[in-house]
Amino acid sequence: MEKNFDVIVIGAGPAGYVASIRCAQLGMKTACIDNWLDEKGQPSPGGTCLNVGCIPSKALLESSALYVQASQELEGHGITTGPVSFDVSTMMRRKRQLVKGLTSGVRSLLTGNNITLFTGNGRLLADKQVEVNRDGNITVIHAKNIILAPGSTNRALPAIPIDDDIVVDSSGALSFAEVPNRLAVIGAGVIGLEMGSVWSRLGSKVSIYEYAPSFLPFADKQISKTALATYKKQGLEFNFGAEVTKASITSGKITLHYSNGDSRHQAEFEKIIVAVGRIPNTSDLFSDAAGIRLDNQGRIEVNEQCSTNVEGIYAIGDAVRGPMLAHKGSEEGMMVAELIAGQYARVDYGTIPFVVYTDPELAWCGKTEQALIEQDIPYSTGQFSFAANGRAMASGSATGMIRIHAHRDTDRVLGVHMIGPHVSELIGQAVIAMEFGSSSEDLAMTMFAHPSLSEVLHEAALDVTKRAIHKVSRK
Repeated sequence: MEKNFDVIVIGAGPAGYVASIRCAQLGMKTACIDNWLDEKGQPSPGGTCLNVGCIPSKALLESSALYVQASQELEGHGITTGPVSFDVSTMMRRKRQLVKGLTSGVRSLLTGNNITLFTGNGRLLADKQVEVNRDGNITVIHAKNIILAPGSTNRALPAIPIDDDIVVDSSGALSFAEVPNRLAVIGAGVIGLEMGSVWSRLGSKVSIYEYAPSFLPFADKQISKTALATYKKQGLEFNFGAEVTKASITSGKITLHYSNGDSRHQAEFEKIIVAVGRIPNTSDLFSDAAGIRLDNQGRIEVNEQCSTNVEGIYAIGDAVRGPMLAHKGSEEGMMVAELIAGQYARVDYGTIPFVVYTDPELAWCGKTEQALIEQDIPYSTGQFSFAANGRAMASGSATGMIRIHAHRDTDRVLGVHMIGPHVSELIGQAVIAMEFGSSSEDLAMTMFAHPSLSEVLHEAALDVTKRAIHKVSRK
């Protein structure tokens, strides 16, 4: 097998496989190393996202949402179905089939682009040598350029060790054989909210424990406030400022011990999901002789173009600074491949879209209102509700709003924040506008189809200057 390449990519998640394909498209002899295997021991590229993250979670979110719609919402449309039931095993089988289809598709893309795929753990040595370890069998390969894309793993909570049965991480939360009656979720971030929503829809009594004193502090305050109220109406319980101190298992039940300030509490559950964030997969990624520097959070130090401190070695995705998002890693992979080829390339980190795929969905890009206040940036805000949108009302999904923050002097859009139906798709319109440096007036003067959900974005833009048509102007 060939051992010398133009580029070696360690990791075949959304960052690594995209980087590999773009390098191959640009004429470089490319190798990609990945350790994900399916249940049959075959390569399963796609990283956490495709195997046990973004994709399988969305499969279960969709299945559980359809169950809620059929059992609770269709009658209002004049549709009678009779008793509605669900089968968890069928949901899980559909999830596995979806994962298999997508990972095999990525594998075909890699081989179709003549990329050499090595299965095993990749480790960077000195002089751009890379060791591939597959069950103790060592192969050493070399390249002029190295791209490190190892991804991330679930952060552990020492007080609550994972046993992959009663106490699980986000991966285990995707594979319950049956619906637990009482479920605790530790962590009210994106993963905790999505997993909590799945099992709540299917009948679990879900309690979410969050160490931070407030809810989604990284989102626009008005959006997070609306989201919290909506989640509570759906039956999710929240406990903020909660420090989990211990868990004890007795007769198949687990007692969770936690504190709120000086008060001590405990509660009994059938399952616990630990979803307290993720850490970069940089442990044993390279030898000391490789010379790569890490920061105090275990991330690989890179500049704005993802170059490490060693010439010809790059790092992308979850292993470097910035949000741990698949699309951010993919764009970094594209950028690095084109830089290696001598082309101009960049990533605009100011317009990264963020999405929470609950119901309603949350999405945003750019600066929050609280950030604008802290940075003393003059701004004006336009806001419009889905409750006044005909398409949202007709679909029965009219909860939420869109907010636009624009610079008070230049009118340039600084941030767009959404909660409502299908905002994971609508946020793309805002990202495009911000990429082109648009003003709120540009959006206000753009014609949007009627009736459509996107009209809410249009009305929010009009509202920046108090011109919204379907809203009484504020004095």
